[in-house]
Amino acid sequence: MTQPSDAGTFRLYDSATREIRDLVTVVPGRVSIYHCGLTVQSAPHLGHIRKEVVFDVLRRWLTWSGYDVTVVANVTDIDDKILTKSAEAGVPWWAHAYRFERELHDAYAALGCLPPTYEPRATGHVPEMIELIKTLVERGHAYAAADGSGDVYFDVQSWPAYGSLSGQRIADMEPAEDADPRGKRDPRDFALWKGHKGGEPTTASWFTPWGWGRPGWHLECSAMAGKYLGDEFDIHGGGIDLRFPHHENELAQSTAAGQRFARYWMHNAWVTAAGEKMSKSLGNGALVSEVTSRYPARAVRFYLLGPHYRSAIEFSDESLTEASAALARIDGFLERASALVTGPSGEADLPEAFVAAMNDDLSTPAAVAVLYTTIRAGNAAVDAGDAGRVAEPLAQVLGMLTVLGLAADDPIWRRSAAPDRLTPVVDGLVSTVLEQRTAARARRDFAAADGIRDTLTALGVSVEDTPQGPRWALVPPSATPDHHRQQSLPAPQHKQG
Repeated sequence: MTQPSDAGTFRLYDSATREIRDLVTVVPGRVSIYHCGLTVQSAPHLGHIRKEVVFDVLRRWLTWSGYDVTVVANVTDIDDKILTKSAEAGVPWWAHAYRFERELHDAYAALGCLPPTYEPRATGHVPEMIELIKTLVERGHAYAAADGSGDVYFDVQSWPAYGSLSGQRIADMEPAEDADPRGKRDPRDFALWKGHKGGEPTTASWFTPWGWGRPGWHLECSAMAGKYLGDEFDIHGGGIDLRFPHHENELAQSTAAGQRFARYWMHNAWVTAAGEKMSKSLGNGALVSEVTSRYPARAVRFYLLGPHYRSAIEFSDESLTEASAALARIDGFLERASALVTGPSGEADLPEAFVAAMNDDLSTPAAVAVLYTTIRAGNAAVDAGDAGRVAEPLAQVLGMLTVLGLAADDPIWRRSAAPDRLTPVVDGLVSTVLEQRTAARARRDFAAADGIRDTLTALGVSVEDTPQGPRWALVPPSATPDHHRQQSLPAPQHKQG
């Protein structure tokens, strides 16, 4: 494959400067990434997991480009919602959080995401949070509430740069409707530490110089990012909904404490349902576990990475069906090409257009378009029976799928897949029926042969006659019957934003 030194310069849209910038890392040859993990209050849905897929593709591409990549993604295992939901369920908050942390890990694996280099929990880093608060108080950027509640707040008026990430001015901001106003000098100040309240579990409380309590959400990520990636690191990211107030507050408290913090900010757009952000509160979330029970997990990943990461995705069964059909045709090409090319296909340079697309702010729509073009050229060579012309596109397609995390033989899919005892049974039954069809054609009983094919098609099995014999594949139930491997692949969605 193309050597990393030949890959060109990776350019990334920086949400802070609102422009695409060349990636210049703190340490040459290394990339440090922090992206905000899930608050483990309930099961993850596609809106959550899109971020994981986006950053997984980013990590894979930077690794292929020759960088040593470190990814830290936290788990928020203590906050107001966790306490509320665990009380409603009648279980300890820590047990509630751990249950959904495991479900998050299951969702990672189900969609082929590599685990983070490290995944710190908020509850394991309270000492670092306390030290960060002390620094902010000493520098005049934080204060303890005068009412003795044990709350500690960040003074937004003390930091003139507050609002720079989201492009807002302090004077134009209004406090959140659900913000607790007790003990604040300014209603826009945000909590660094929350004093213990009556009725809250004593286990959800730690002792500090300001009394018993627990950390504020924004403080947690600043402390963990600083501990593992240092005072300055390369990329900080998450969903676009985190830009304000969460990331704005992180940036303010970290830089006010004397850190340079992140060089680049990266935010992915939402997955929407009926035009609205997919969220737990709206009740429109498609749980990862439910969606992957209805569609192939690789196809769900394909659906999530196909559009540009800064473009919103509208959730629909039709889109997932199309992704499933497209992936089936990709796999069909690989099967046909591999049968024609004897021995290992070897390695080939990734197409220059694919490399350019991935270096252009991770433009996966353009990269997928190159994948489709390469498959069409490969299919033409297969149809001509030209093994010499098939080898290169076969190797290129395998390389591109690996970069996108879609390679069918990647061990990560075997880890996430449940054992399927029906697979050899179905394979044997279909093979037996196809042998009967071949025999019918040999005796020129074409009515019987066509009847067998029609029956298989109605059951969702596509059949293709090749010089090497008939091949079959399962297709999505709602896909158009008789999907021929050579038909055009769907046009990719174009980059927006």
